[in-house]
Amino acid sequence: MSIQTITINQAFDAPLKQVFATLSDHEKFGEICGINMTRIKDGAEHLNGLNSVREIKIGILPSFQETINKFIDNERIEYKITQGSPIKNHLGVLVFSEAKGKTHLNYTIELESKIPFTTLLIKSALSFGIRNGLKRYARSLKK
Repeated sequence: MSIQTITINQAFDAPLKQVFATLSDHEKFGEICGINMTRIKDGAEHLNGLNSVREIKIGILPSFQETINKFIDNERIEYKITQGSPIKNHLGVLVFSEAKGKTHLNYTIELESKIPFTTLLIKSALSFGIRNGLKRYARSLKK
C-alpha cells in the first residue's frame, strides 16, 4: 500500500503563543485528541521540544513512541514514530501562523501501515480523532 496523507487545517480564535504552547505540550495534545500520550524524554532546550519523546497507548494495542525531530518555537513541529508501531513511513508536521490575533494550524500526517490493507483504516481513525479534538479545542477558545 502506498503512503497516505492526512491534511487538517484548523483556525483558533486565540493568539499563536497560546495555541502553540497547548498543542506542543505532549500531554495536553493527547488530551485534546483523546489519546493517552505521555512525555517520556525531555527535549534539550524545551521540555516538549527537539528530541523529546512521547509514548502513546491506544486501547489494548502495544504502546509506541514518537520523537520530535524539528521544533521551531511558535512556528513548526515535526515528529516521527521511532519505536513500536504498526505504522511505517510516518511523518507528522504542524505549521502554525497568525493573522489578526487568530492562529491557523496546517497539520499533515504521512503514514503507511506495516500490515497489508490496513493503512486506510488507520488513516480514517487517526484523522477522525485528531480533527474532532482540534475542533473541540477551537470551540473551547471561543467561550
